[in-house]
Amino acid sequence: MRTIIKKELTSFFSSPIGYLVIGIYLLINGLFLWFFDGDFNILQAGFADLNAYFFLAPWIFIFLIPAITMRSFSDEINSGTIEILKTKPLTNWQILFGKYFGSLILVFLAILPTIIYVYSIYNLGEPIGNIEFGATIGSFLGLLFLASAYTAIGVFSSAISKNQIVSFIIAVSISFLFYYGFEAFANYNLLGNLDYTLQQFGMNEHFKSISKGVIDTRDLIYFASITFLFLVITNFKIQHEK
Repeated sequence: MRTIIKKELTSFFSSPIGYLVIGIYLLINGLFLWFFDGDFNILQAGFADLNAYFFLAPWIFIFLIPAITMRSFSDEINSGTIEILKTKPLTNWQILFGKYFGSLILVFLAILPTIIYVYSIYNLGEPIGNIEFGATIGSFLGLLFLASAYTAIGVFSSAISKNQIVSFIIAVSISFLFYYGFEAFANYNLLGNLDYTLQQFGMNEHFKSISKGVIDTRDLIYFASITFLFLVITNFKIQHEK
């Protein structure tokens, strides 16, 4: 599995992909949070917190993570190298986890530099140090759980299509559905008492819960279940790939 992870990371950073992903993520967040006028600008908000960042990041990831994962299996299937890969002394799960963790590590590397925002907010607070560390740490953890689920969805989407663009579109659509689609439908109040239940299927609801700084096992189980579900069906697809 480590060989596959290393291969994936080498592939990312031997081409512009890895640098572009990290650069675009930091650039978009940086522009909205520190330069562009508007509700997301931290300097204009009057509050020393990172709520704007934790609102923007999940939406950026809906497009950025599919861009990372869209080639994971699509390239292998399209070129026929998936069969060569399966003949190596690796199980399907090892191949899958290698692809999955390779992409997830790249996402983690994109998030890592944004920790400097915490230092900035710490110093911008009045008085200095006036920041809710519990909620901030919870939000970063929630972002990692969210990225984990998005990555599993992206790898699955890559495994069901030989075309990278199609894989990208599928991953974006499924990620949007799980992040906001259920919640948006529930807001129409068409199902009565079932609207609340439907809303609980959305990632945003669980992400907001973790962002409060309280780690609820229900939220952890939710993200673990989504990740596991898409990895399982991806493994099933790989097993039956001809």
